[in-house]
This record gives sequence, C-alpha cells and structure tokens, in this order.
Amino acid sequence: MKALLINGSPIEQGSIYVALGYVAEALKEEGVDSEIYQIPREPISGCRACYACKAKGDGRCSIGGDAVNVILEKMEGSDALVLGSPVYYAAPNGQLLAALDRVFFSSGGTVFAGKPAAAVCAARRGGTTATLDVLQKYFTIAGMPTAPTTYWPMIHGRGAEDVVHDAEGIQTMQMLGKTLAWLIKCIAAGKAAGVSYPSVPGGEKVWTDFIR
Repeated sequence: MKALLINGSPIEQGSIYVALGYVAEALKEEGVDSEIYQIPREPISGCRACYACKAKGDGRCSIGGDAVNVILEKMEGSDALVLGSPVYYAAPNGQLLAALDRVFFSSGGTVFAGKPAAAVCAARRGGTTATLDVLQKYFTIAGMPTAPTTYWPMIHGRGAEDVVHDAEGIQTMQMLGKTLAWLIKCIAAGKAAGVSYPSVPGGEKVWTDFIR
C-alpha cells in the first residue's frame, strides 16, 4: 500500500513539505508507504482544450514533457493521493493548478476512481479554506473518497520554521495520515471481499450542455 503526496510549493522544503512530512510519518506508523513528489520549478502549461488526450485514449496528456504524465504514472502504482499547496491570493499555487487540470482531464479519472484523497494547505494567516475548496473539487469529479481529520487540513506559519510550532496544525496532519491509511485498508478489504468501485450507469459518462 502506497500514497502519493504532491508538494505543490516551489519551495522544496518549506511549509508544505513539513506538513506532508507529518502526514507521511502517520502513514508509515499505520503500515502505508508514501512518496513526496516535488512539483518542478520549470513552467507547466495549462490545459489547451485540444482534446488530443481523448482522441488517443491512453490516459496521458498529449502535451508531455513536464510533470503531468509523471504524476499519472506515479498514481497508477499508488493507492491514495494527497495534494499540498501554499496559499496564493486565497487560491492554490498556479503551477500546481496548471498540472492538475491536465492530470485529471487527460486521465479521465481512470487512475483515481475509488482511491482516497486529501488536500492540505499552508498560509501565514488567511485564504486557507478557499484554497482547500479548489483542491478538493478535483477529488469529487474523479470519484475519490476524501479522508477526514480533526479540523480543516491546514497549517499556519510564514515558513517551515514557523509551522513546526502550530500544534493543532501538526495534529491535524497526523490524524489525516491515520484516516487516509484507514480508508486505504478499508477499500482493500472491500475489494478482497468482492466489493469493487461501481461502474458508471450505462457504461459511459454522459455529457450534456445546458441548452439541451
């Protein structure tokens, strides 16, 4: 069992790295391996709405050459996902969002459905709930159960040296790791008992416009 943790901050060992570290430690205590993947600093193109990924049908983005298909490959071998981002103007880091738009659209949800997920964020002061709202919307549309914890999954401080003093934030991250591990194990037990993720009614996703 393994969880993929994505550090969506350009600061490799900043607040988000510390927060994800607490999640990873809790996962390890529960017998779940994890990997923290660092979003690269090189530019990541946003989705071009070319639909070439749908034409190919291989679950990969046709742009290629950056972090997007790397994330998709890592998710194939992972049982859960955690997204971490600093707060930029009450929203996630744009570099991370550019990657996530392409990751979730090109995959068609095939590597995400039925895998538990969580989002965490870090801020000096405000904008945290708005940031979490954006990140968590990816999970719902991809069929990913969201792991609960003891409070909103956020940690506060100007940098890594500050967040280690946020006792409630640390406990929140630790509990998140534990509930994520619990969900991974519950889903695995369900599969072993013959309970699998439900198929889409009718076999294919229905697309409609509001004018029809």
